[in-house]
Amino acid sequence: MYTYKSWFEAIKCLCSTLCSGNITIQKMAGKVKWVTDIEKSVLINNFEKRGWIQVAENEDWNFYWMSVQTIRNVFSVETGYRLSDDQIVNHFPNHYELTRKDLMVKNIKRYRKELEKEGSPLAEKDENGKYIYLDFVPVTFMLPADYNLFVEEFRKNPSSTWIMKPCGKAQGKGIFLINKLSQIKKWSRDSKTSSFVSQSSKEAYVISLYINNPLLIGGKKFDLRLYVLVSTYRPLRCYMYKLGFCRFCTVKYTPSTSELDNMFVHLTNVAIQKHGDDYNHIHGGKWTVSNLRLYLESTRGKEVTNKLFDEIHWIIVQSLKAVAPVMNNDKHCFECYGYDIIIDDKLKPWLIEVNASPSLTSSTANDRILKYNLINDTLNIAVPNGEIPDCKWNKSPPKEVLGNYEVLYDEEMAQSDGHDRDMRSRSGQSTGIKGNRARDSGKPVLTTWK
Repeated sequence: MYTYKSWFEAIKCLCSTLCSGNITIQKMAGKVKWVTDIEKSVLINNFEKRGWIQVAENEDWNFYWMSVQTIRNVFSVETGYRLSDDQIVNHFPNHYELTRKDLMVKNIKRYRKELEKEGSPLAEKDENGKYIYLDFVPVTFMLPADYNLFVEEFRKNPSSTWIMKPCGKAQGKGIFLINKLSQIKKWSRDSKTSSFVSQSSKEAYVISLYINNPLLIGGKKFDLRLYVLVSTYRPLRCYMYKLGFCRFCTVKYTPSTSELDNMFVHLTNVAIQKHGDDYNHIHGGKWTVSNLRLYLESTRGKEVTNKLFDEIHWIIVQSLKAVAPVMNNDKHCFECYGYDIIIDDKLKPWLIEVNASPSLTSSTANDRILKYNLINDTLNIAVPNGEIPDCKWNKSPPKEVLGNYEVLYDEEMAQSDGHDRDMRSRSGQSTGIKGNRARDSGKPVLTTWK
């Protein structure tokens, strides 16, 4: 039998529990609720550092760092759902317009033609019919659709080497080099109709002229992995991450046809190189961009090095402008892209591809630090003050929160200045790379990044 005192104590205890629970709920109410289907420590550590609350996918969430497969479902007409103003995700709905190899090339080709039609000086061509300012993607064809066009181009220079890549794969999967038409015919041909068909009706390939004169350091081929954050496409606002890196092959480069099958010579992907006998697990075959700059400044000179990096920035902005008109500029989205650039021995940069989900796997201690900081700085821009997001904000953060990012291009700012000009990523930078080229050739100086 309960006494008055025991009832009183029970009610007091219940009230105390309810109050403490209410305080906990209030505390949680002001925290960002996050979900991810990519279990990487550089992500989770950044979320937890901010005191954000992990929830399940089927619960109310504010921030979802998701794979490209999941983003298809979120924005799918059949299975998708409407996002609320306090929800943001890390991909644009049709990011593949930039990150699928075939669509990237298609959009850049369309962009060139549109500029040409408008009479833009950026679409100017030389006496051989090559774009002077917009020739930054290797000659590329889609297979099987452009097979006849490819054959025509191949026969103009039958000694050239070409690289075949499946459109929808990454990490060097399915890539191979060819230097004879018979190699493609052997790969896939319908003997009855003598018409080219793809191995799988679902899988398209691109075939690009191989850059067979890459800039070498220590005799080895390398490429650049650069991170670019886009907060909005219309108006275009993008940021360059200063801490990119070079990825080196483990075997010295040779253009010899006898080594066309040796991917340790030709492909810089870590997913491939880490299986090589000479792979170094301490530095992971990587070099910081700042080390590359120092090396080039000491061997080629500071002015030439600055011009090279200006050109790389030019390429990135132009590629984003090429896809901006077709990109679904959803207000709930931002995206951090991994740009792959190859530099040839004439110090001309080439855009190879753009990755929607650049690897967050850490191959070395330095790699882990870089990627942790990359995510940290990305979140500081995408989720201001680490607070519950409001996708209606103007997506123009103050300079002090950019961390290792710097503004690469701000279309709104350029237009408010009364003309579309280059948005320099370094103070004291020259008029711009296209302006430099124009001066070198005695032509009128062009405004850049237009």
